[in-house]
This record gives sequence, C-alpha cells and structure tokens, in this order.
Amino acid sequence: MKRKRILRNKWNNLPITVKVSIAYTICGMIQKLIQFFAVPIFTRIMTTEQFGKMTVYVSWMGILTVFLTLQLPYGSFSKAMIKFEEDRDGYLSAVEGICLVFSTVFLLIFFALEEVLKSHFGTPMLLVLLMVFEILANAGIAFWTGKKRFEFRYKSVVLVTLLISVLCPLLQFVLVVNCDDKGNARIVGNATVFILFGITIFIMGLVRGKKILNKTYWKYALGFNLPLLLYYLSQIVFDASDRIMIDRMEGTDKAGIYGVAYNLAITLNFVLVAINNSYTPWFFQLYKSGKQEKNKTVTNLIAVFLSCILLLLIWLAPEVIYVFAGEAYSEAKWVIPPVAMSVLLLFYTQISANYEFYYENKKTLTIAAVLAAVTNIVLNYVFIPVFGFLAAGYTTLISYMVLTYFNYLARRKILKDHSVADNGVDSKMLLIILGVFTMIGGGGMVLYSFPIVRMIITALTMLVIVVLRKEVFRLFATVRTTLSKVE
Repeated sequence: MKRKRILRNKWNNLPITVKVSIAYTICGMIQKLIQFFAVPIFTRIMTTEQFGKMTVYVSWMGILTVFLTLQLPYGSFSKAMIKFEEDRDGYLSAVEGICLVFSTVFLLIFFALEEVLKSHFGTPMLLVLLMVFEILANAGIAFWTGKKRFEFRYKSVVLVTLLISVLCPLLQFVLVVNCDDKGNARIVGNATVFILFGITIFIMGLVRGKKILNKTYWKYALGFNLPLLLYYLSQIVFDASDRIMIDRMEGTDKAGIYGVAYNLAITLNFVLVAINNSYTPWFFQLYKSGKQEKNKTVTNLIAVFLSCILLLLIWLAPEVIYVFAGEAYSEAKWVIPPVAMSVLLLFYTQISANYEFYYENKKTLTIAAVLAAVTNIVLNYVFIPVFGFLAAGYTTLISYMVLTYFNYLARRKILKDHSVADNGVDSKMLLIILGVFTMIGGGGMVLYSFPIVRMIITALTMLVIVVLRKEVFRLFATVRTTLSKVE
C-alpha cells in the first residue's frame, strides 16, 4: 500500500505534458500488441483468400479516405487548434461538415455509376457503404482525439482507444467463427465497432460545435489541405497499391499472404514513430539554435539501433511467419526483408524531410512522394506478372530508395539556397550503416534454408550484446540525454 501511495504521489506530481506523453505511449503499445497478437488467431481460422479480403478492403479505404476527408484531421488541424483556440468546437464541427458533404457527394455518384465503379472497387455495394461510414467514424475519432490532445485531457481518449482495440478483435472473432463468408465477416466486425464509437463521437461534434457550414473555417481548412492533397494521396497510394495490384494480378489469396508479411514488417514502424516523437522536436530546437552538428551522433546511433531491431526480424522471419501466421503463409518470409529494409530508409527520408518541414518547402515533399508512388506502381505493373507477388516487396524497397535519394537532394539544395552548411547529417556514415545492414540482412536470407546455422549465429550475437550490455546501455543513455535538452 505504501509503495502504491508513493507511485500515486509521483504520478500526481508529474507535469501534465509528461502524464499525457506517458499515457499515450503506453496506450499505443497496448493497442499495437493487441493487433499484433490477433494476427495468428485469424490466419489460423481463415484461408489466405479470406484474410486477403480484409487486406484489400483496408487498402481501398486508405485511398478513399484521402478524397472524403482531405486528411483534415492532420495537416491544418493542429494549427487550427491554436488559431481558433476560442472556438475549437466550432472549427471541429465545420471540418466534420466538409467530410460529410464530400462523403454524401461520393455516395450519390457511386449510386449513379454503381455498375461501373463496383468493378474497380471489387467490393459489393453494401461494403462500399460500410466503408464510407467507417471513414466518417475514423475521422470523427481523429478530430476528437486531436482536440483532446491540445486540451491535455487524455483519460477519455485512452479509454475509448483501448475499448475499440479490445472490442474489434473480439467481435471479428465471433463473426468469423459463426459465418461462412469469413473475409467479409471480419470486415463487418471491425467496421461495426469503429462506426458505433466513431459516428456517435462525430454526431456529438456536430451538435456541440453547431457551425457545420462556416465560411471562415471551411476556407482555412480547404486552403491549407487541398494543396497537400497530392502529397497525402501519394503516401496512401504508395502504401496501398501493392496489395490492390496483387489482388488484381495474382488473386486475393496472394494479397492476403503479402499483407501478413507487410504488416508484420511495417509494425516495427511504431518504433520509428516513437523515436521521431522525441527526435523531431529536438532537431527543430537544435537547428534553430544553430547547433545542428550535434545531430550527427544522434542520427547515427538511432540508425544503428533501428538496424539491429530490423535485422533481428529479418533473420528470424521464417520462424516469425510460422508462429504468427502458419505454414500456409510460409512464402511471406521473402517479403519481410525488403519491407524491413524500407523502414530504415524511411528514417533516412525523415532526416532530410525535417529540413524541408523546417523551411516549409511543401513542393519538394510532394514531388518526392509522387515520384516514389509512381515508381512503385510502374514497377509493380512490370514485375508482379513476371515474378509473382513477392516482387512487390522489392519494388517497395526500390521506391523507398528513390524517395530517400530525392529527399537527400532536396535537403542539399535547400541548405545551399539558404547558404547553410550541410553539417548536421553524416551522410557517409549513414551510407555505411545501410551497406552493412543490407549485407547482414542478405546473409540472413541466404541462411533461411539453414535454420540451425541461423539460430547459432543469432544466439552468439545476442550473447555478445549481453556481454557488452553496459556499453550498449551507455549509448542509449547518451541518445536519451541528448534528446532531452538542447545545450
């Protein structure tokens, strides 16, 4: 009891910003863990084709979300919460009104051209209707949580997030077990939970704000987000085009196998997100103070840390796939390495993109995203019919290379235009890290057929890390301490 009282007092004495950060971090980890461990359950009670239906549905929903919401919960929303601080509820209801109008227009067009559009979506009309409601629900939740973050009111957000995270897989499981069409059953189960919570929150936002058709708020939101529409669309297309094209060219079952591998590999992106939550604000402060040369050590150490985690996944890919998906998805092990390598390149891209955001250079960000998305689609169109769905993992890797290199060139040009020395990034060392990472990752792939050798090498590597744990912890402490302040 005494210990609990001490912990409670410590928690109560923490600054509200720290409490919010800790609460959201723990909530995010629990959410990811639930999603992660739900995968092996569904892969074992569903066929690859049934599992693939959900994969394709989510991919199409990502693309449609850009058009129906213009990504208004992001981009302009954070600035609007400051700009319209005295009427946040009014602004929230106005941007929800935009989403509602765009969604209504889309449904009217879809009803009028149902036969034509249905062949492109590859889903029944009822599922398209469900998709639109789920998009509105997700938008409602995103607007609501975004506003709560600015008010430092985290308890209701954490509660709703955890309830949805628990109820979604539970309802999906119940419906999948009791329905013959297990693919659509899982889609309905997931959408139902989000719609029940999200549409309720959406309606509450409209009622509370009472400014659905506000000219000032509409002009601000549309003026900010419409120029970024191509950027947001490119990001979504980049992420979703693989699974949609595999579904059309190779079949829904192959899209399901690819989706499992892609999701397992990209799950580690949450590590990158967690790092960026601390690294990006620190970098902006550091750059503003003119001490960007300190950025070199930090980015190098983060790259090494991220590489080690990704390499562990690559080396154990066959076992990870077997445990979390089963024998039917064994081919997916060949997709994990290139997608995992793409996560490291995504961090490299972020390093350069920080400079573009700092100087508000939206043009180069958009061009890079569009170029990478087009590259991905073209390569998929050429190589998936020749080499099968496994090619999509490697076309993704090549596209991320294009994205990283273009942002690197943009960073160099921006700094040159502003007469600033490019001394904040050790490009040569990052290239060396990438080269070593690629060789070790490739070595793991070569040894997929020799599991005993792989396990021995992995065990010896882990043993070395344990022996050198003090040095490893010291490096982590250095990064943590550095990111906590700008001297």
